[in-house]
Amino acid sequence: MAKTLSQMCPGEKGTVLAINGKGQVYRRIIDMGVVPGVTLEVKKYAPLGDPMEVKLKGFHLLLRKSEAEMIKLDLLLAGADK
Repeated sequence: MAKTLSQMCPGEKGTVLAINGKGQVYRRIIDMGVVPGVTLEVKKYAPLGDPMEVKLKGFHLLLRKSEAEMIKLDLLLAGADK
C-alpha cells in the first residue's frame, strides 16, 4: 500500500518508492539521505502538526508537511522490519 510521508501516523514505517518534486527542496531531501529504498519511521508530529520527525539510517530528521508530501512510501507491515 503506497502513501505519502505526510499521510503516515507515528509508529508507521515505510520504504521510499519515489521523491516527486523539483528544485532546491528536492535536492535537499536527496542530500539528507531520503532516497528510494531507504526505510523511514515516523516518530512524532509537532503540537500543531508541522513539522514531523522521522527516523532513517540511525538519525532523526525533521521535515515540513509540504516536504513530506513529496515522498511516496510503500508501507511496511508490523513485524516486517528490514
